[in-house]
Amino acid sequence: MLGLELKFASWSTRFGRTLVGLIVASSMLTACGDDDRRPSRDGGGADGAVDAPGRDVMIPDSPFDPDAACATATSEAEVSRRPVDIIWMVDNSTSMEPAVREVTAGLNDFAARIGDSGLDYRVIMLSLRGTDGGGDRFPVCIPPPLAGDGSCGNNDRFFHASVDIRSTQLVETFLGTLGQTEGYREGEARGSVPWLDQLRADSTKTIVIASDDNSRTCTRPCTTEGCGSMCQPSDPRLTEISLEDFPGGGNPFNGNVLGPGILTDTYGTLFEGYTFNGIYGWGSESNPDVTCTYPDDSTPENPGWTYTALVERTGGVRAQVCDQASSSAWDTFFDAVASRVEDTARINCEVPIPTPPDGMMIDADKVNVLLQTEGDATAFRKVENAAACGTFGGWYYDNDDEPTTVILCPASCEMAQEVLRDTGSAGVAVQFGCDTLFI
Repeated sequence: MLGLELKFASWSTRFGRTLVGLIVASSMLTACGDDDRRPSRDGGGADGAVDAPGRDVMIPDSPFDPDAACATATSEAEVSRRPVDIIWMVDNSTSMEPAVREVTAGLNDFAARIGDSGLDYRVIMLSLRGTDGGGDRFPVCIPPPLAGDGSCGNNDRFFHASVDIRSTQLVETFLGTLGQTEGYREGEARGSVPWLDQLRADSTKTIVIASDDNSRTCTRPCTTEGCGSMCQPSDPRLTEISLEDFPGGGNPFNGNVLGPGILTDTYGTLFEGYTFNGIYGWGSESNPDVTCTYPDDSTPENPGWTYTALVERTGGVRAQVCDQASSSAWDTFFDAVASRVEDTARINCEVPIPTPPDGMMIDADKVNVLLQTEGDATAFRKVENAAACGTFGGWYYDNDDEPTTVILCPASCEMAQEVLRDTGSAGVAVQFGCDTLFI
């Protein structure tokens, strides 16, 4: 039978951190036994299953032999990681002028850091576009090479949806312009061009905000007129996690309509595993009601409760807007967000089966998928299809009759991701020649 090994190769980034790509390797045909009997699909018998420690993924209670006679020699071919989409929102209040200047000056280096890690990235900017501040607004203009030209233009890896980001309305504007709902379409006072189609279906999502205020909610008072108890009772309530779970409907602060939250059924898995990051007015690691203090002893409008809730829920990073006058503080924040993007970039758990050498055939009934750590290999068990994955995970083919791809179930994909992230040396192997283990 044909042996196929999938393992991880690592390389160093300019930050001295280790990132991971997938390598697929196939072997030549080797002799194997005549026994074509399959193990029971209920997972019982001598090779019964146990839960992986700390996880729900089902794996056998004894290691699978990665050096079995039916899978030995190897050759290599690469498999890619998933791309990353990074959405920036920058408050356009004039009090944010120092922060806007830092974002304008630093976003190219930030993008270069992501690119140096080998990731396929795209940056989406949500902020008023322009070069001249005036009145009570301060716009953003990102220069080349990230932007397309000297006029804050778009490019292959950069899309700027010009929209006035008001200090207490970041979540409202995000949901409204994403959903292109009434009041948030192009040409309307709070609207923008559509940008949902800039997000790639297979990418991981990172949201980054910069503000010296808080996204208003119906549950907390704030210093801006119209907050807290002023919400219209006939509309859905805005809470600190409405970015995720708002049902869609009337904006309780005005007559506009908001789109649904990013983790609702409307967007499916588009934002699954997203992280929320921000530079805003928080001042204490332990007390969310404390604001930071500027060098002149003034303070931001409030500590940004909404943003703290989202950062903590998603494992994001944050920095204090009171340090906005310091370029080094911004560099540290850019580095932290870039590192978080790299940490959350996911391996591609759909592994194409390499073409066997001329004249050779793959026996799809003699395939096992393994998780390898420190010289050991433990087999994931095969399930019939995606619907059979359940919480125990496993793997399946894209097409049992004519398979071209091995697909890890979500639970097993997450397990491989976690082990790889924790150890830096874990691998997944797909080996041919031995009877498939079934759940």
